[in-house]
Amino acid sequence: MPSIPATQRKPLLIGAGVLTAALVLGIASYTATRPEDPAATVKATGTASPAASRPGEAPATVEEKTGAYPELEKLARREAGDGLAVGRADAPVVMIEYADFQCGFCGKFARDTEPELIKKYVDQGKLRIEWRNFPIFGEPSENAARGAWAASRQGKFWEFHAAAYAKGAKEKGFSADRVKQLAEQAGVPDPERFATDLESDAAKRSVKRDQDEAYALGATSTPSFLINGRPIAGAQPEQTFTDAIESALKSAGGTGAAKSGGSAAPGDGSGS
Repeated sequence: MPSIPATQRKPLLIGAGVLTAALVLGIASYTATRPEDPAATVKATGTASPAASRPGEAPATVEEKTGAYPELEKLARREAGDGLAVGRADAPVVMIEYADFQCGFCGKFARDTEPELIKKYVDQGKLRIEWRNFPIFGEPSENAARGAWAASRQGKFWEFHAAAYAKGAKEKGFSADRVKQLAEQAGVPDPERFATDLESDAAKRSVKRDQDEAYALGATSTPSFLINGRPIAGAQPEQTFTDAIESALKSAGGTGAAKSGGSAAPGDGSGS
């Protein structure tokens, strides 16, 4: 699982009330890259003992059965029309994914695990997946992240996501021209609008917002996840995600059947 070079890491930006719980994701992320360390207190599954608070801070709370932190659960945006999300905004479980398109482990998760989770939980109205652009490998990662956002403006994020994570795609690079080719492959209907959005300040702000959120959580590698506030680091086996989602569903008080009819739709809207 790729780690952020020390020279690229940024300081924690989250408020004091969330800081202690946020550190859990950072520790889980670090631990997932150091499985041989017997002293680690946080396992890659995201279960952990509550971390100590700083002097004067209230201790972070943790839901004992699920290993979830309510403070982190609040990071779910549930924004209607979010083109970087799939599933109902009122789904009982939200999985936030922080990832980079140059990350091989992110690609493995996207190809092998995520489609099964969408079929099993998103399509049933039980799960919402919210993507967060977390480019950590320089300009090509930034290009791909802005391309993902630009594709989302035309309702084609997940098609772009599939094209960018297809086997062999990473090896072709993510230059600006290559990103435009991926948009064409994804079926983005208006190439001129895509090219404009790709270089826009709005794209840069959106990527920075997601990136700052991940840095604020202390994430040190990709992919990193929060499932209703429970941190999971790395492209873990599908069962790890299934167990976490099932646990979150039980904690939410039921099967999470959607309140209204119809199938799940990306972002509950067009993404524009």
